[in-house]
Amino acid sequence: NQGDAMVHAVRKTLSEAGDKVSDSEKESIEGAIKDLEEALEGSDKDDIEAKTQKLSEVSSELAQKMYSEEGGDQAQQAGGQEQAQSADDAVDAEFEEVKDDDKK
Repeated sequence: NQGDAMVHAVRKTLSEAGDKVSDSEKESIEGAIKDLEEALEGSDKDDIEAKTQKLSEVSSELAQKMYSEEGGDQAQQAGGQEQAQSADDAVDAEFEEVKDDDKK
């Protein structure tokens, strides 16, 4: 099950990545997917685990690349929002009103 889930997840990530992936990376990932699918047809648990691990390692580079690009975009957007907020001179603060009834 873990191997099937890994194949599905990596294929989805690969299709979402589109042209962000180099041909050599794509070939490496597709080769690892094919190897794992062939292992899943058999019943050798150790082989399936080894191929699942290999696909995980190969695809982690793709995931890191995609998330770093997304993170960079989000950081730029957040920076723009912070600049917009800092241009406003209003300050949010909590306060407590103290009544001084003893003094007259």
